[in-house]
Amino acid sequence: MPNFELRVEDVSHPGAQLFFDNVRPADALRDAVISTCSWLYTLRDVPTNVQNVLLVIRPMPGVAYTTGSRTHKEIHFSVNHIQNSASRAREEILGVLTHEMVHCFQYNARGTCPGGLIEGIADWVRLNVGLAPPHWKRGKGDKWDAGYDATAFFLAWMEEQCGKGTIYQLNAALNDRTYQESIFYDLTGSSVHELWRLYKLATAPEGS
Repeated sequence: MPNFELRVEDVSHPGAQLFFDNVRPADALRDAVISTCSWLYTLRDVPTNVQNVLLVIRPMPGVAYTTGSRTHKEIHFSVNHIQNSASRAREEILGVLTHEMVHCFQYNARGTCPGGLIEGIADWVRLNVGLAPPHWKRGKGDKWDAGYDATAFFLAWMEEQCGKGTIYQLNAALNDRTYQESIFYDLTGSSVHELWRLYKLATAPEGS
């Protein structure tokens, strides 16, 4: 388990107050690490390079982002977004922290992996731990790597159709090599475009 640090840049902001009213920071970060490693790794192969995670709660546009080095990660989280999510603040805080923690630990094919797949895997973990926000809808998206929830639901369908552990194997295939779309065929026997076509058929509204 990495060391956790917290920095709050505007402690009087309503979003910061909501944050502390709804979660215990150390517990929330620890649970996010456990969720990430439980879905993407086993005890045998979980990465040990991340030594420190700094959570920065601050006013900023957007929702959150992750940056840092191989050993020291920073998660920047918008208090404005937390304030705008007041009606379901706890679930949104935990969901965003889970998504960003995945970015601290997931493989990215030496930086060559499509951004949509990176974001989709992060939201796939968030989906699996029951922290999907109510606006997420299965079957949306015009392409498989649209990212975020669109790709997350596609990956969840892949896991259902191709067997438990498929996305674990997909993440493992992104370790220490450059990205090739053929990894989908290697894992499933079908191209990613064929899988996407079947997914869209399976999730199309009746009569469409």
